[in-house]
Amino acid sequence: MGRTLSLIAALLALLAPALAHADPADIDAAARGVVRVVIISNDGEEIYPVSHGTGFAVGQNLIVTNAHVVRDAMNDEDLRIGIVPSGGGEAVYGQLAAVNARNDLALVKLTGSLRLPPLALAGRPVEGAGQVTSVGYPMNVDRAQGLAMADIFRSTSPVKSLGYVSGERPSRQFDTILHTAPIARGSSGGPLLDPCGRVVGVNSFGADNEGGDAEFFFAVSNRELVPFLRANDVEPKLNDSVCRSLEDLDAAEQERLEREQMEAMQSLAQRAEETRELRERALLKAQLSVAQDREDRMALAFVLLLAAFGIGLWGWSRHERFDAEAEDAELHRRKINIAFGIAAFLVVVALIAFLTRPGLDEIDRRVAAEMQEGATESGGEDPLAVNSGGDAELVCRLLPERSRITSAEAPDIEFDWTAEGCVNERTQYGYASGSWSRVFVPNEEDAVSVNSFDPDRRVFRSERYLLPRSAMSEAREARSRYSAPKCGEEGAASQLGDLQGEVLGQLPHQPNERLVYQCEARH
Repeated sequence: MGRTLSLIAALLALLAPALAHADPADIDAAARGVVRVVIISNDGEEIYPVSHGTGFAVGQNLIVTNAHVVRDAMNDEDLRIGIVPSGGGEAVYGQLAAVNARNDLALVKLTGSLRLPPLALAGRPVEGAGQVTSVGYPMNVDRAQGLAMADIFRSTSPVKSLGYVSGERPSRQFDTILHTAPIARGSSGGPLLDPCGRVVGVNSFGADNEGGDAEFFFAVSNRELVPFLRANDVEPKLNDSVCRSLEDLDAAEQERLEREQMEAMQSLAQRAEETRELRERALLKAQLSVAQDREDRMALAFVLLLAAFGIGLWGWSRHERFDAEAEDAELHRRKINIAFGIAAFLVVVALIAFLTRPGLDEIDRRVAAEMQEGATESGGEDPLAVNSGGDAELVCRLLPERSRITSAEAPDIEFDWTAEGCVNERTQYGYASGSWSRVFVPNEEDAVSVNSFDPDRRVFRSERYLLPRSAMSEAREARSRYSAPKCGEEGAASQLGDLQGEVLGQLPHQPNERLVYQCEARH
């Protein structure tokens, strides 16, 4: 049996490189919402634990666990359910909200607030031979650490164990996942997670192995968990996106940027060639049109001079024969003067026509006008470059192929952006190292968000760091040491860019989630 299991593990290890690998940061982020579920008795003198299991948050004050973990509390009114958080803080009591013994699920409502982050549930079936992680509080680990039953009231981190999915099958009249991620007594009710830290099942029991610890284990699948939650008016956080690592996304992003750069270079070369051909055509056209205009002007000047010469000659001949004593002398004098006036006018017009004939510099002006007209007809400027970096009213839509979503919802985003980095006239973004960003450190959620915007490409990005309580406290302390400048203040962008540096310096190297949006003008 042992050799067979070793062979299966070796085969799974060979398959593993082709599959998604669990990210420790994602598993740690999910573990923040995992709790120890303790069944407590009170003999009148002291409070002591009777048994314990594991649970995890599916709502702000709602815990899922196994029905068999809370069975004793269901049958004995003197027993109570205690909930011990993993990240520190006081334990609280819980009350049974719903129990389904058929599929071994129970819902517990907390009587106090632990501010537990609800775990996201995988919205797609788990892949065969896919990697999974069990998270819980096995008793054998407690014993190995020398912890007595009374010690389980202390906040301790849950145990994480890695394995692989061996199959999905109905068992004990409900749908289960068979896997090899070790669990033991006390792990019951804990989540079975995919590589992105999303719940694929609730660990329930192990296969019998002649009285020893089981080497194959069963988890109640999400096909049972989701209907159970909805039947009790709990809408789970479902996430059906493909689990991808940030390394994969970064590699794809680098490949995309290189492809865009190559396409841009090719487009630039093509546009340069088109511009050259357009300029050659425009130059030839301008040269021909300028030469024609020069010839027309010079011909016009010549014709006007001939006409002026003829009229002037006629006037001169009449002037030579002019008889001042004749009866119509005044009329003849007027006609002669008119003739000389017309001749002089024609000479002036001819001179103007000659002097205003197009010069060689007119060729350059006509080429420029032709190029401008050709650029307008070909479509003008790049639409993304219009208003680049300026004021804009935008709507941004998620790009799933460039995003990594482990828990958060990603609806469309609408906002107004100004060239000074002000969003919706109230939120100033900081400018540092050539990028616009704003760091958000909320008090009501254990997650730091870093939002950034590229106004040239109109790409909005939100990166979320799901931190443990200790790291979150440090981030809140660092954030409390500065006040973000308001929109419109002088130097607000660069000032905020410097102030945010301390919080950014405390964050892990990589975020847990990355949401990438493409924005366009809002109509």
